[in-house]
Formats: sequence, C-alpha cells, structure tokens
Amino acid sequence: MKFDDILHHVGEFGPYQRRLYFLVCLPAITIAFHGMMPIFILDIPDYRCAIPGLKNDSYGSRGIWHQELLNDSIPYKDGKLSQCMIYDNTTRHHDANSSATQCDQWVYDESVYENTAVTQLNLVCGKEIDRSHLNMINMAGNLVGSLGFGLLSDILGRKKVMMINILIHITAGIGTAFITDFTGLAILRFMDGTSNSGLFLMVFGIGMELVGPSKRTFCGIVINFFWILGLFGLGGIAYWLRDWRHLTLACSVPAVVFLSYGWLVPESPRWLLSRGRNDEAEAIIKKIAESNKTAVPSNMFGDDTLDEGPKSKLSEMFTTPRLVITSVILFYNWFVVNLVYYGLSLNIGNLSGDIYLNYTLSNIAECVAYIGCILLLDKVGRKILLTTCFIVGGLGCVSILFPVIYGSSSHAWITIMITMIGRLGCSGSYAIMFVYSAEIFPTVVRSSGMGVCAVFSRIGGVVAPYIADLGLLTGGDLKTALPLLVFGVTSLLAGILTLVLPETLNKQLPETIDDAKILTK
Repeated sequence: MKFDDILHHVGEFGPYQRRLYFLVCLPAITIAFHGMMPIFILDIPDYRCAIPGLKNDSYGSRGIWHQELLNDSIPYKDGKLSQCMIYDNTTRHHDANSSATQCDQWVYDESVYENTAVTQLNLVCGKEIDRSHLNMINMAGNLVGSLGFGLLSDILGRKKVMMINILIHITAGIGTAFITDFTGLAILRFMDGTSNSGLFLMVFGIGMELVGPSKRTFCGIVINFFWILGLFGLGGIAYWLRDWRHLTLACSVPAVVFLSYGWLVPESPRWLLSRGRNDEAEAIIKKIAESNKTAVPSNMFGDDTLDEGPKSKLSEMFTTPRLVITSVILFYNWFVVNLVYYGLSLNIGNLSGDIYLNYTLSNIAECVAYIGCILLLDKVGRKILLTTCFIVGGLGCVSILFPVIYGSSSHAWITIMITMIGRLGCSGSYAIMFVYSAEIFPTVVRSSGMGVCAVFSRIGGVVAPYIADLGLLTGGDLKTALPLLVFGVTSLLAGILTLVLPETLNKQLPETIDDAKILTK
C-alpha cells in the first residue's frame, strides 16, 4: 500500500494525530517571539549627546540649569539638540561659527524602553547600519538553517534534527540576554536564525507527514495561527518588560518545555520507512489505528510504499519559454513576499506613534489576511486573489507619498493605516504563495521547485533589513516614505506579473513536465 493509502485506512486526522499536531505547532509561538523580537530589542529610541562632565545626565530637561548646560554644550540642528555633535568648548555664547566635534557618549529617551541592545552597544551616529547588519545576519541564518537542516533531516531523521534545533533555539535565545559585545550578539543572532527556520521546517514536516492527504491543506494553514498567537504574545510581553535582556529571557525560557518532545513526539514514520526501520514505523501506525479505533491493514509495507512515481530534474522547468516565465515569476514573487513581509515588520519602529499599538495593528492586519484567504481561496481562485493582495499591498505602500508630501504631523495616522494596508496585502500573498506554487510545479519537480522558491524567499529576507532602514540613511520626510516606496513598487510588479500565471483552482494537479506545459499554455 502507498503510505497515504495506509493513513486513509487507519484514519487521516484522529485523536492521536491531533494531539501530536497540536504539540508540533506550539514551537511556532516561540519562533515568532524570536523572529520579531528585533522590532523591540533593536529599536533606536530618541537620543542626544551627553553633556561632558555631567554625571547622571538624562534625556529630558531637568530644569533651567540643565537647559542652560544643554545650550552651552550641544549645538542645535533642525530645531533640535544635535544627536551626534558637541561644542569643542563650553562657553555662554555660541554662534553659527562655533566649532563642534562628534561626541562619544549619549543619553537616551527612556520613556518607551528602559534600554535596548542599540542603547547598550551605542549603535548610533554612523553605527546605525550595524543594526541592519544584525537583522541581515539573522535572516542569513534562516537561509542556512532551511538548507542545512533540511538536508540533515534526511540523514539523521526529523526528530533528531528537531531536538538539535530546540537546543540551539534555547541556547541562542538565553545567551543573547547575557551578551555584552556586538560580535557575540551577531553570532547568537545567526544561530537563532538557523534554529528558527530549521525548527519550523522540522515541526511542519512532522505534522504534515503524520496526517492524511485530505487534511494537509488545513493543517498547513492552521500552524500560521500559532505564529500569529506568538506575534500577539510578543507584543504583550514587550509592553510589560521594557528591558531588552528581560524581554529576551522571557521569550526564550518557555522553549525549555520543548525538550520534552524527545519523549512526546515520535519520529516521522515516512522517514523510518525510507531507512528500512519498518518495525518502528509500524508501531506508530498501530498507535494511530488504536486511537482512531481502526484496524491495521495486513502486509501494508512494500517496496512501493514510498514510491511517488518518476522524478525529473528542475532544469526541465526551463525547457520552454512559458515554463521559464512561470518559474521566474514564482521565484520573484517569493523574493518579494518575504522582502515586504519582514521589511514592513522591521519598519514598524520607524513609524510615528506608539510602537506597541502599531505592532498590534500590524498583527491584526495579518490575522485578517489569513482568515480572508481561507474564506476566499476556493471561491475567487488563487491567481486573482494573489494578484489582488500584491496590488492592494503595493498601492497602499506607494500611496505613502501623499501624506508625506501634502500632510503634516497631524496626519501621521494616515501613514500608519497605509502601512497596515501594505501588511494586509503581503500577509495574504504569503499565505496564498504556499498553496499556489505547490499547485503549479508538477509532482516530478514539486519538492525541488519549492526548495528553490524557499531560497529566493530567504534572500528577500536578507535584503529586507537594509530596505527597512533606508530612511535612517536619508532622514527627513523620506525616512518613512522611502522603504515603503520600495516595498510598494516591488509588490505592484509582482501583482502585474502574477497575471501571466495560470489559474489552478479546480484543476487537476500537474504530474509531469508535459502536464505543466499544458497548464501554463
């Protein structure tokens, strides 16, 4: 019997499978914690140069005497005290010709945070790019983790690699809370990135391999809601813990409970069969059957149990112009969807208003997008819905020009709402891309095609921190507008290109390269 036929016989999603699926979904919560923590722990609060020789200087003025010291020590720039320059000498009468030099000590506004990693490492005044580097390193870890641990899981097994990632996930998270230098923080952020993608890949794979084919689409979507639960949870924890070390610890320690998965979660029966460990696989199948009150079929394992038919090389998807165009568009769309998703997330700290409120609104937009996709995906179709999400999100981001050019500070809420429209669109695009891509690639190259899509997606994540921080390099009105313009233009292009792709709703999945040619004709 084919493995899917075995699951159909013993039960596709019975009590035992539901319990295991719930367990493997839980790590998505702490993965969300770690993935979005940089929004808070790497945020840059308002700051200025410290007054030379004044102990316990504070960001806010403490009276007339303090204000006079500020005027005598720090020049003004654009109506505000300079963030990076101090006068060479303290006198009572400075003018435009008074010489100033860059300071090496700063005080930070503590009204939002007690501290962040940026304030403790002083990543300001020319060092802001180091924050982008830290986020890029974390995303590069995601890329390495998804590739490396995916290959390793085929050798060692899903469960062992899952446990390795849990250990790295815990170690990197807790270690980050005690690090005191940039290099150490960068190393741990990379480790955390590898474990985030590796752990999600493993739990997602185990969950999918334990349920029957008719339930996989449902299970593939539900795990996203555990991710959203983690996003909302992070917002609540960050609101109550304003010290970045305490926040990091609070988001990392709960993952210790996942060490129990060494006893609670079984190895993937599919992988056991691929390694000839039929007895162990049969024991798991029997547990599923007992839980579902069904019988185990006799002689269920054979040479063709895991045989999924003939295989082809991904290069065959580049044998005709239409297949080339289809593949390239899918790769570009995956690049864009990850670029915009993480870029908009990291850009939340650059928006006006309360960061906690903006973050929560962003999460609500994502939740609405997922629910909307579940309700509309099988009614409207993949192509039209994906195109709509890309274009709505893109137009939302591009329209940022209007409040920036014609608005004032009182119109900051418009900028925030526009950003949320962008988040709504890109979140919807993200959810649809998983289903749509898998339905376009034929069975013979589906795994390798989705693997290449994942690589392009991670590359988009690597680029995202630098786009999100473009405004820090330009300053002024473009600080808010420039990143959103880039996200908007790339999304609009993705939406237009998606019109070239075929619709897959209510169509038979392509099995061979010839089927893909017919689908894309």
